[in-house]
Amino acid sequence: MSAPLSSARTRAALRASARASLDVLLILVLLAVALWALGRMWSVVWPLVVALFLTTLTWPATRALRRWGWRPAPAASAVTLLFLLVVAGIVALIAVPVSSQSGELTDGVVAGIQRLREWASGPPLNIGDDQIAGAFDSAVDRVQNSVGSMVSAVATGVGTVLNGVVTAVLALFLMFFFLKDGPRFLPWLTRQLPGRLAVDVPIVAERGWNTLGSFVRSQALVGLLDAVFIGIGLWVLDIPLVLPLAVLTFVSAFVPIVGALFAGFVAVLIALVSNGPMDALIVLGIIVVVQQLEGNVFQPMIQSRGLGLHATVILLAVTLGGSLAGIVGSLLAVPVAAMIAVVWNYVREQLVDPAGESGEPVEPDDVEETRESGESGESAGAAVPEAAVGQPGPEPAGA
Repeated sequence: MSAPLSSARTRAALRASARASLDVLLILVLLAVALWALGRMWSVVWPLVVALFLTTLTWPATRALRRWGWRPAPAASAVTLLFLLVVAGIVALIAVPVSSQSGELTDGVVAGIQRLREWASGPPLNIGDDQIAGAFDSAVDRVQNSVGSMVSAVATGVGTVLNGVVTAVLALFLMFFFLKDGPRFLPWLTRQLPGRLAVDVPIVAERGWNTLGSFVRSQALVGLLDAVFIGIGLWVLDIPLVLPLAVLTFVSAFVPIVGALFAGFVAVLIALVSNGPMDALIVLGIIVVVQQLEGNVFQPMIQSRGLGLHATVILLAVTLGGSLAGIVGSLLAVPVAAMIAVVWNYVREQLVDPAGESGEPVEPDDVEETRESGESGESAGAAVPEAAVGQPGPEPAGA
């Protein structure tokens, strides 16, 4: 016959569960309020996030110039100008070859559409010209009936483009100031915060900055691998515009999901209009294989090493971020998860039990006796040595 349950321990377990549930509920409410406030300030937060990403890419060059004796403002100006020139060069590298072969590509597109039409008219589809004409007329009627919604969609698209331009300009200005005054931030933050926060917050901020830089560098490495492998496949198949397509693949790697789809669609379309359907299918297969290797092998391995996160955590974070906030959520999911890990690891460091460090296990009976003694009138703070209260931690590296 099994031993009966202890009513005292059962009540203690229920009270502990209730207190833990209340604490978790309060934390969830606090997170909901923080996310609501973040959404209200998103027009400012998003340029700030983009500027931080750009700063992590350009800070090594700025740091090198400052070590060579440059003043902060000239170093930041030179790096910002160089960044703009590199972006303009990438755009030119893509646009110039495309514009020089625009006539050939246009003829190829027309020929490709004609081939698709001939294929659709034959078996097994057997779609005749009258059916195609009927479908075209029906599409025209739908377009005419939805002019109002199309105008509103165009207006929304124009507004999105304008917001993107404003975000890019603001992010560039913020990047310049981050490059110029970034090293002063942690000392300034240390002076502004009271008590223990003056130690904890700068340390967490410095670790978060290092983690963000590791994320951006790993994402650039993943994009480089995509560009190299896809570029080699296009070169072997003798697809035109190999270099612009490789550059486009590298740049689009920084935009999850949509970037890969866009770059792949452009590569398949150019292969279709230049080399025919067979090479287009081969290019599609190459892109699918490379993207699968990137998403399931390269990206989890590289980012897990640089961010200290397991590959499954990264995959789940990207999936959750995409389901919650779309493209932006997928882009920010991994760095947000890494920042959470940074904060959690630091909190664990501060909450390490000295008894646990010495290897002596804490018995449940001791915990129960401590709880009972606390309920009988002993102060909970009496068990903590007075020297440990308010003891400052290590100095921040940025101070």
